[in-house]
Amino acid sequence: MKQGVSWRTLVIAGFLVFMIVPLLATALFSISTRWDRSIWPEGITLVWWGKVVARPAFRDTLMNSLALSIATVVASSALITPTAYWANLRVPAAKVWIELLAIVPFALPGVILAMGLIRFYSNVPLPIINTPNILVAAYIVLTLPFMYRSVANSLEAIEAQSLDEAARSLGAGRWRTLFFVILPNIVPGVVNGSLLVFSTVFAEFTLANLLTGTRFKTFPIYLVDFTRFDARQASALAVISFVFAWLISLIILKLTASGGTLRVAPMTR
Repeated sequence: MKQGVSWRTLVIAGFLVFMIVPLLATALFSISTRWDRSIWPEGITLVWWGKVVARPAFRDTLMNSLALSIATVVASSALITPTAYWANLRVPAAKVWIELLAIVPFALPGVILAMGLIRFYSNVPLPIINTPNILVAAYIVLTLPFMYRSVANSLEAIEAQSLDEAARSLGAGRWRTLFFVILPNIVPGVVNGSLLVFSTVFAEFTLANLLTGTRFKTFPIYLVDFTRFDARQASALAVISFVFAWLISLIILKLTASGGTLRVAPMTR
């Protein structure tokens, strides 16, 4: 038993080291004066951080990415949560097709998705091309597997079919059942999906660069611009991006923290 525990501890420790070392190396490089002649930096400085933070484009692109991430999370939750509910409980035949659609983003390169959207909406009389709206729409498709699987797994874990039948037997309609019975019990799944969507959108570069580019510059585009002339400033931006997304995730988890018991919201007449 002790040997098994030690091996598990070793594997977990190895995984943590493997994942943390690149981040620590990036952070150390972003505060180094020079790091190319020895295993450790020759000096420490915050000059690079000060330079990137002082630029107005830093705040603008950060707010653009934050707004896009929040808009995508809200739109994805509002669209996919009811869809998963209907597909899993009311229209089982549609579940197979949604599962199939949830696989497509993994096999569809961002470049192909961007080109398809540009070609399609160029011939549609809608003011969506070259605007953040097309980015939100593309990101909903891109992050469909994360949100749908999280919500669907939560529905299966709480035995949603039994709750749905109980609510209907008491006279609750479809929407009242969803909002007052099902939704309060799948909040962890919605939150987990939202965190995956937020982190994916906040760090996404390909779609943002192809669909809007400099017309609506996001934080990843701003970061990539620095890789062309100063890797240390780009490293500082990469660390800032990680820390910012991490803090937002912690805030979301804190605000939505709840127990694991089933809950039913009061249904007022």
